[in-house]
Amino acid sequence: MAFSFDVLKKSSNSNARLGKIFVNGVEIDTPVFMPVGTKATVKALTPIQIEDTESKIILANTYHLVLKPGLEVLSKFGGVKKFMNWKGAMLTDSGGFQVFSLAKLRNINDNGVEFSSHIDGSKYLFTPKSVMDAEHIIGADFIMCLDECCKADATYEYAKEAMNRTHKWAKECLDYHNSKPNSEYQYLGGIIQGCMFDDLRKESAETLVDMNFPFYAIGGLSVGETPEQMHDVLSKVMQYTNKEKPRYLMGVSEPRDILNSVIEGIDMFDCVMPTRNARNGEAFTMNGTVRIRNSKYRMDESVLEEGCDCYTCQNFSKAYLNHLDKVHEILFSTLMTIHNIRFMQRFMKDLRDSIKNDKFIEFRKAMMENFYTVADN
Repeated sequence: MAFSFDVLKKSSNSNARLGKIFVNGVEIDTPVFMPVGTKATVKALTPIQIEDTESKIILANTYHLVLKPGLEVLSKFGGVKKFMNWKGAMLTDSGGFQVFSLAKLRNINDNGVEFSSHIDGSKYLFTPKSVMDAEHIIGADFIMCLDECCKADATYEYAKEAMNRTHKWAKECLDYHNSKPNSEYQYLGGIIQGCMFDDLRKESAETLVDMNFPFYAIGGLSVGETPEQMHDVLSKVMQYTNKEKPRYLMGVSEPRDILNSVIEGIDMFDCVMPTRNARNGEAFTMNGTVRIRNSKYRMDESVLEEGCDCYTCQNFSKAYLNHLDKVHEILFSTLMTIHNIRFMQRFMKDLRDSIKNDKFIEFRKAMMENFYTVADN
């Protein structure tokens, strides 16, 4: 079997769980954080540098890859992993979120969504079938159904309409995908929607569980709601998901949100925040954030984080990073990104160890206190 998921340990006083995914020869410990390589690259890093952070799986985006380089190019190279020379696992989202957040002049109906490219205005049509065709060419190990994501403040009527459309598309994606040989090595996830409404979330989870996907995603969060609202939705919807399969919260990497999601049983995370914040001068540490652009670091001989084993912290001072930023050197983005991605993987390793040792509640409390002291502003 090219894909399996095993729950190895459960927390005695929460829904946190330790697991292991095997997919196409790659072993992934869960809970796991997936760096985002939207356009077939994790910005500022080579694939070897990504591997060195101990990242086993990354995410790419169907919407962006369809626009550039285009499916013709990816088909010629045998998929995006070969194109970018990535040896680990990969997940692609369907592009649905980008269509709804980036595209202009979009027209949504039950057949799919027509939209204009945010790059040049050219016209595209995404349907369940065309998205499956695109993801088959892109070739990621995990792929997602086309779905309709709505904002946190959507009305009940709109949220219900979008949810029903998501369910229709999910069934069409699943039926079409299962009719193709790709289903033997690409694994399709269904996306639970329903906005902030408990009854819709329950209905969506139960409907998709009945379709028997290999794994499930919680969509429509991290779209403007408060952290408390996100946690509240998860605390209610997770009981209706399939506990035997991986469960993925889309677009989340804030340590607080990861901790509040793992406690409810989430296994997989992704977000651009660690890489984006790195390029904008913010380093994550176990004791809060370091805003390296601050002038107080101009003469600072210390490293970003004592005890961090990343290449950046093993070799360079805060003063040097501050200098690179001030003179706008490309190396700044690389060194900061290496650190932030390695931080995320260290954080996830510590989190997994806390579940293994049945100390997750204590770890969560300590991490919340330490990270959000924000000693550096």
